[in-house]
Amino acid sequence: MDPRGEVSGRTVGAVQRANPNPTPSPTSTDPMARCNNPACCHSGATGPTTCVKVDTTNSVVFGLSTLVRNPDRSEPLSGRCPPDAPDRVRPATMRDVSHSLPLLQADCANCFALCCVALPFAKSTDFAVNKPAGTPCKNLQQDFRCGIHTRLRDQGFPGCTVFDCFGAGQQVSQVTFGGRDWRTHPESRGAMFDVFPVMRQLHELLFYVDQALDLPDAAPVHAELRRVLAETEEWTRADAGALATLDVAALRGRINTLLLKSSELVRAKVPGRKKNHRGADLMGARLCGADLRGANLRGAYLIAADLTRADLRTADLIGADLRDANLAGADLRGAVFLTQPQLNAAKGTRETRIPPTLTRPTHWP
Repeated sequence: MDPRGEVSGRTVGAVQRANPNPTPSPTSTDPMARCNNPACCHSGATGPTTCVKVDTTNSVVFGLSTLVRNPDRSEPLSGRCPPDAPDRVRPATMRDVSHSLPLLQADCANCFALCCVALPFAKSTDFAVNKPAGTPCKNLQQDFRCGIHTRLRDQGFPGCTVFDCFGAGQQVSQVTFGGRDWRTHPESRGAMFDVFPVMRQLHELLFYVDQALDLPDAAPVHAELRRVLAETEEWTRADAGALATLDVAALRGRINTLLLKSSELVRAKVPGRKKNHRGADLMGARLCGADLRGANLRGAYLIAADLTRADLRTADLIGADLRDANLAGADLRGAVFLTQPQLNAAKGTRETRIPPTLTRPTHWP
């Protein structure tokens, strides 16, 4: 599997699952040093900062899901999906999915604010305070809603605005634990908080597989995709004990192979030679007006890259890090495996063209 992310387990800000054979990784203060840590602290706007390299072999999820930076090199990080999110247009955030699948978009009203409790984050440009895993965020109210939802960016919590659990929160809350919340049933806390990141991986896998099934050019692998879709969906209905034994990495590896085949089939229809920037370090790169049609940008670091007026149609963007990337006037229509959290992390304008299944972020002008 590709250690630089994609479906290999790369995550931005998701909690790190314990690695049975952890290997210490060096740190670097070089702003352009290659880094396997998706919670990289680099920012084109702020200049060099300390970057933490950590083992992400067993990271939760593989797509860009939030922004996190760890300047004090303390502990794993995570973003937050605000429990009350009226300004994030949920129905338009994710594409419609098969009626047999669980809802693959956050339904915060039916979740016990698991992202605000189960996952940790560190004080940084994305989070105003430190918070350890298993501890409720200081802004969480008794009704499981965020007390500063409408002011998250102003209050120093922009990382919260770009996180989405892909529906894992309500699945764990209402299905796995049958509506028993962690406050009135404190004995469920440990298991619930452990299951949440596992479920999030499963839901994100379902999201990508379902997207691949909507790609006509990927028809040769649709039968295999439907099989893994059914298998993954079945796991989402398992109890907490069974989910604790699931080898998510193995399942993710099999699905990654199919998603890569799907991408190749789609991009093969683009004429001419396609650029291959898979896992490339393109932080701050000047790609203004670049022809990236059908390009392989899987797992690429595009942090603060200048992509103004770039043509990204049919480019594979799974796991690409678009934090602070300038997408002014860029064309992302038909981009393969582009997600709402990736758009939320980038900077765009009214001229930025996006797929109809995604929503223009509210912080874009």
